[in-house]
Amino acid sequence: MSETALIVIDTQHGLLAEPERLHDPVGVLQRIDALVSRARDAGVPVLFIQHDGGPGHTLEKGTAGWAIDPRTGYHDGDRVVEKRFCDGFQGTTLASELGQLGAKRLVLAGMCSDYCVDTTCRRAFAEGYQVALASDAHTTFNRDYLPADAIVRHHNAILGTDFATVLPSAEIAFHS
Repeated sequence: MSETALIVIDTQHGLLAEPERLHDPVGVLQRIDALVSRARDAGVPVLFIQHDGGPGHTLEKGTAGWAIDPRTGYHDGDRVVEKRFCDGFQGTTLASELGQLGAKRLVLAGMCSDYCVDTTCRRAFAEGYQVALASDAHTTFNRDYLPADAIVRHHNAILGTDFATVLPSAEIAFHS
């Protein structure tokens, strides 16, 4: 049993449909895929979080936009936790699944840095998990107030002060 779990947040077609609005989407997807592969090779469980935006939303359950992008290393049959809020724990099975796995350390990657990645990271820390954030394996959109690359850098800095150990994905070690 591994004390570590990799959590891949909201890497869904609907969020990846406009790559020109995202910070380094191709590189981020490649690094997430590499993290997933390394985690699997080490026997570390991988959980994909999938956001349901509700009727009419880009991420409406059952639509093409809701599907998890396979460029992340996702395969049919992988563990998926569905959510309705930015917090990966709120109203989901994430805590119980992590408890069943015996996970104490979480490695986080995915989308969006300033929403679901941030909220899930802070909640994981508050729940007592040791959290590692892959600094180069999360992304977000350009916003009216700030470009995406600045948002990613900002969240790496802020989350790295108290809530997570922030490391480049290549430096994150997995052991079961």
